[in-house]
Amino acid sequence: MTAPVNHTPARKGARLASQALEAVRYTSLIRNLVAKDLKVRYKNSALGFLWSLLNPLLMMVVFTFVFTQLLNQHIPDFPVFVLVALLPWNWCATAISGGTTMLVDNASLINKVYFPRVLLPVSGVLSTGVNYVLSLPALFLIMAAFGSPFTPWIVMIPVVVLTQALFLIALVLILAPLNVYFRDTMVLVEVGLTAWFFMTPVFYDVQSIVSPALAAWMYRLNPMAAIIEEYRIILYHGAVPDPLFMGRALMTSLVLLIVGYLVFTRLSRNLGEHL
Repeated sequence: MTAPVNHTPARKGARLASQALEAVRYTSLIRNLVAKDLKVRYKNSALGFLWSLLNPLLMMVVFTFVFTQLLNQHIPDFPVFVLVALLPWNWCATAISGGTTMLVDNASLINKVYFPRVLLPVSGVLSTGVNYVLSLPALFLIMAAFGSPFTPWIVMIPVVVLTQALFLIALVLILAPLNVYFRDTMVLVEVGLTAWFFMTPVFYDVQSIVSPALAAWMYRLNPMAAIIEEYRIILYHGAVPDPLFMGRALMTSLVLLIVGYLVFTRLSRNLGEHL
């Protein structure tokens, strides 16, 4: 007698694919969620969006003073060096902080209206990504003021932005449902972001501190370090980005995105009961 064929993995894969396609069909809802998040963020703020520019610019001034005057660091065009990394790091930190609480903050909406829950953390990453993209003209002005090179390789910036967006979405897809079940998640995230900031070469050049072999491992274990290095290669050095380096960072983000989506799908089944 022939053993029955187990179609469970195939059914599970088809179900996940169907859920992903359903989320794609809600693009108008994603736009509305992004617009809502941006409006809420700058509501009753005197300077509004300008705060997203002033904050990194002020931090750039502080880092420049501390590392060039007090610590006597000799990195050419240090303000550009820092700002090129600080802007994407701010996107990372704000996206993860906001994305982790996105499901809890929208509990009433989740319990009243049906829509793919995955859209909430995704919209949080995209809204902070809009802030990052809108801050790039300020970065370009600083680069022009310091005579930084604008090379044709700047057209590769959207690829790096896409890589970072996929990476951040993957993280918040894991953290957002965890925060529903374990409310201490946000506390751990805040501590983790502080440690992660110092482990990421935002205000220092990792290759001048450690050996090339150790730097390579840092890029492998810390995707944000690799992403920031790509920004620096293109915008600070004006050099040709390494396609293998960029490809590895993009593939890492895609793999993490798949893992994050699977985790979110598994944990989001009983969200309503815990919100």
